[in-house]
Amino acid sequence: MATQLSQPHASIRLLTIISLAISALFYINHVRAETESIQTGRELAHSYDHGNCLACHAAPTDKHAVTLANIAPPFIDMKRRFPSKEDLFKQVWDARDTYPKTIMPPFGAHNILSEAEIRKIIEYLYTL
Repeated sequence: MATQLSQPHASIRLLTIISLAISALFYINHVRAETESIQTGRELAHSYDHGNCLACHAAPTDKHAVTLANIAPPFIDMKRRFPSKEDLFKQVWDARDTYPKTIMPPFGAHNILSEAEIRKIIEYLYTL
C-alpha cells in the first residue's frame, strides 16, 4: 500500500524543488557572467588598443597568445604570485606606487583602462 504525503509535506517538497531550481538558475547566470568577464578580460589584455599586455608579458599558458615578449615577467601561476586580487589591481592601476622606476604604464592612473576593465583583466590573469 502506497503512502501519501500529507499536504504540508507535499508543500515543503514542492518549495524545496522550486528553491533548488531557482538556485540552479542563479548559479548558471553567475558562471555565465564569470565566463564572459574572463573572455572580456582576455580580449582587453590582448588588445593593441587597450591593455596590450602581450607587448611586454608572455602568456605561455594561453594557447592563443602567441608572443615572444620578455620585457616583463610572464603570466604564469598568477594566483600564486598575486594571492590578493587587490595587490594585482594596484600593480596594474599604477605600478609606480610599488616600483617607482617601473616601465609599466599606469593603466588606471592615466585612464588607459577603467577600473572595471582592469578587474576583468585580473579575472583572466587568474586563469593563467
